[in-house]
Amino acid sequence: MTVGNRRALVVRGGWPGHAPVEAADLFVPFLQESGFDVVLEESLEAYADDEFMAGIDLVVQCWTMGDILPDEMRGLRAAVAGGTGLAGWHGGIVDSFRLATDYLQMVGGQFAAHPHDLVHHTIDVVPGKEDHPVIAGLESVALHSEQYWVLTDALAEVLATTTIVPQPGDPWSEPLVCPAVWTRRWGTGKVFVSTAGHQLADLENPALRAIVERGMLWASR
Repeated sequence: MTVGNRRALVVRGGWPGHAPVEAADLFVPFLQESGFDVVLEESLEAYADDEFMAGIDLVVQCWTMGDILPDEMRGLRAAVAGGTGLAGWHGGIVDSFRLATDYLQMVGGQFAAHPHDLVHHTIDVVPGKEDHPVIAGLESVALHSEQYWVLTDALAEVLATTTIVPQPGDPWSEPLVCPAVWTRRWGTGKVFVSTAGHQLADLENPALRAIVERGMLWASR
């Protein structure tokens, strides 16, 4: 599907354990084939450039942990509120800038733990959301990877969840259902989040890759 004449900013960096450059680069050809002019950045400085951000239709952020400067945070929030889409996966979007509460409020979720390291688990479409364009035609995604326990709020439209089952010795006693894929409106902008995507192999899973690709298109201006 060609969308034509749109610009995507792909921001890659932060904690190297998530291979941010390699992970983000998996999706650059798709964006280009979908009609985006793609700008690649390995710093957050572009967020502070109001004129530049005004011309960006989609930000794909792959930046785990780290710090964001006040002008960069202000610029990103203003751009999203003004219609620029924001999309990402795993720590690149829900474990970014842990001390930046304005960022957490906008994204609508924050990584808390992956209590069992790499485990077999599924991401399951929420009943009633099957027709949403991000997850249409999908039912469940099976992964052997990190399973994110996230803290979220009620303004997120949760499209898929994952259930964290307690194991012997865990300090919680009942299965916990956590949001795994959600969308969110912020001003006139849209936010897409997938909590899955710890490894390159996860992002190469056809079903998860389809969710991320559709999420980016959904979020774009």
